[in-house]
Amino acid sequence: MTFCRFIPVVCALITVCMVVPAVQAQEVDSPNDNFVKDVSNAGTSAAAFLQIGVGARAMAMGNAGTTLAHDATALFWNPAAAANLRTQATFTFDHTDWLVDTNLDYVGMAFRVPGVGTIGLSVLAFDAVDNQPVRTILQPEGTGEFYSASDVMLGMTYATNLTDRFSAGITGKYIRETVWHETARALAVDLGILYRTRLEGFVLAASILNFGGNMQLEGRDLRRAFDDDPSNFSNNQLNVSFDTDKFSIPLTFRFGFGYEKKISDYHRVTLVADLTNPSDNSESVNLGFEYTFGNTLSLRGGYAALFERDRVSGLSFGVGVNRRLLDRIRVVAEYSYADMGYLGSAQRFTLGVGR
Repeated sequence: MTFCRFIPVVCALITVCMVVPAVQAQEVDSPNDNFVKDVSNAGTSAAAFLQIGVGARAMAMGNAGTTLAHDATALFWNPAAAANLRTQATFTFDHTDWLVDTNLDYVGMAFRVPGVGTIGLSVLAFDAVDNQPVRTILQPEGTGEFYSASDVMLGMTYATNLTDRFSAGITGKYIRETVWHETARALAVDLGILYRTRLEGFVLAASILNFGGNMQLEGRDLRRAFDDDPSNFSNNQLNVSFDTDKFSIPLTFRFGFGYEKKISDYHRVTLVADLTNPSDNSESVNLGFEYTFGNTLSLRGGYAALFERDRVSGLSFGVGVNRRLLDRIRVVAEYSYADMGYLGSAQRFTLGVGR
């Protein structure tokens, strides 16, 4: 099987990434146009936790993770990258101290099945509010009840090498958001491709993330007693159910470049860049750099959301240690720090085990 038959697929994905921003940017000029123009759509989607990102390595390198394929965090950024894992099986745990005392946790595992491909499972959990007292106007000190708000994503990935240079992958997702007794659910799909060019170390990749349905909150707190005729007290106990608005999940197009150069047996340099086009924000560029000494110690730096309108994030850096134990198990420990401007900072810790 040659790569030629997949050229139309690659071209189609690149075309979509180019056409969608152009369509979104179209405006209708009218002398009576009273609408606000040039908006970024920021904050208009549900399940925004899907855009935070996972993995200390990717975060340290400016969230440019589309071409990175060292561990199970590849399941999040580009399912096709999972076909090129460096170990037979890998397990990754990632914890992020996110903004305003929120937390993001990710667990991923992937393993290669001979003659089949790579199978991956992943769980992403976002803890926004935990056991906060319910307060009302009449009871400002609390009603004795407590509420929480959290999000979760469950994913299953399949990736395979279609040729010696071209990989493809797909992830099916179940997404759930919960606020006290209300819950919103959606199903989504991630699609990805990765191409290792004939220039040694140079990789091209693209992914379409969170292609799925809308989310709408439903639950018992949306049911209320309603009086259709206040002048008549005979029907003041009619139960009605309120409908909340539906919101789309953050559809995102990513196109990535990666270049890895082995300078000597002890020195390796990696450069990465991601072009990102989300449905709920403006386009941006993420850049990252990594220097590795002796296949053991890695120093990383990056810059996220370059050219993004109303950008908050910026510089990031991190470090990683990769060691083989007992001649069979490889353990990876990584840390990253990202400057989030007036929102403060975010720190991430990742632990991975490969065999």
